[in-house]
Amino acid sequence: MLELAMSSLISAIAWVRRGVSVQHPQKYVLDDKELERVSALARIELEDARIELERAHEAAKTMGRGAEGDEADDQGDEEDEANWVDEYEDAMDIDSAPKPKDDDLSEYKLDEYDDDAKPTDTGPFSNIKGLTYYRNNEEDPYITLKEDEEDEREELEVLPTDNLIVIAKTEDEISQLEVYVYDESQENLYAHHDLMLPNFPLCLEWLDFTPASSSSPAPPTANPGFGNYIAVGTLDPEIEIWSLDTVEAMYPNSILGRPDQTKAHVPMPLGTGKKKKKKTKHRAVEMGYHVDAVLGLSWNKVQRNLLASASADRTVKLWDLSRDPTINGDTEDGIGGGAIRSFDVHKDKVQAVQWNEKEPSVLLTGSYDRTVRTFDSRSPTSGVGAILGSDVEALRWDPWEDHGFYVRVPSA
Repeated sequence: MLELAMSSLISAIAWVRRGVSVQHPQKYVLDDKELERVSALARIELEDARIELERAHEAAKTMGRGAEGDEADDQGDEEDEANWVDEYEDAMDIDSAPKPKDDDLSEYKLDEYDDDAKPTDTGPFSNIKGLTYYRNNEEDPYITLKEDEEDEREELEVLPTDNLIVIAKTEDEISQLEVYVYDESQENLYAHHDLMLPNFPLCLEWLDFTPASSSSPAPPTANPGFGNYIAVGTLDPEIEIWSLDTVEAMYPNSILGRPDQTKAHVPMPLGTGKKKKKKTKHRAVEMGYHVDAVLGLSWNKVQRNLLASASADRTVKLWDLSRDPTINGDTEDGIGGGAIRSFDVHKDKVQAVQWNEKEPSVLLTGSYDRTVRTFDSRSPTSGVGAILGSDVEALRWDPWEDHGFYVRVPSA
């Protein structure tokens, strides 16, 4: 067991299958085509943020804590500043009065400095305009110590015998994925590269299926159709899929469940809104995407294009990674790019989900409603369940018993 001495918060960890990483990871290239896709995606996000802000403002007013009070306070502060008088204003006026000129600088003849004769240019650098400029050090023949790209290439090299670990880390409110390489022969664990995340990460799931890309092309691999990816669930309702064979990436390879207009993060008040402190009701469930944080992920190792997700919106959704992830209208019939199935099998937040490796169509789920359920994804109503005495934190199928599983609860 490896122990990482870190003072920051590590919220999730995932192993990467040995030997699947490319030996020389490529660097992220923001070319014109990629910039066009990123710009289009950024415009959508800005529009969503503007709509979310308007909805949140209206919801806050309904809950009895609108922004008018803050705005009124700001106006009051402005009026106070307008009526504020400096007690030392007269004193400042007196201090700022012009002082008599005691020093006589006429002896230095400062006004005649421009009339002095210019000296004749001499020396090896007198004609500075004649120097030749080069765009970079590679083109400059006088620089003999060139930047050696081979050293950097060797530092980023991943050997087939290396073990990779992906860690979801948050430090000083900044969340990121850190990819560590463990060299077993040298007993050396070091950070290979990292990827920035938009929100606090909650779960990770490694997969080798190349998803339909929504923001950037998939990196070249030795085996077509196979890759090295990590799916990330965060406090946002979207699922991001990143390539672990690309360093310095700015955007994920694919995003699941991002609609043109999101209803996440908007509080839905209960009652009349006369009281300031009120519980919020559950957000309306959508069939094609999650509307709350993604708490659990599970990739189907047999049917490699399938990914299951558990969410705080009380649903379990099934995604087809071979489809375009862009949401376009109704997705329940499989035409659109959202989730192909949505299961309402729990009455509270669904914390964990996992496929059965022996029965690839069977799912195991655990929820805050203190129940676990196992069902066939083709017929979710025919599943069976069990009631526990506490919330479910995590669960796993028994690797030696096909129909057995383990459940972790807070009291154990």
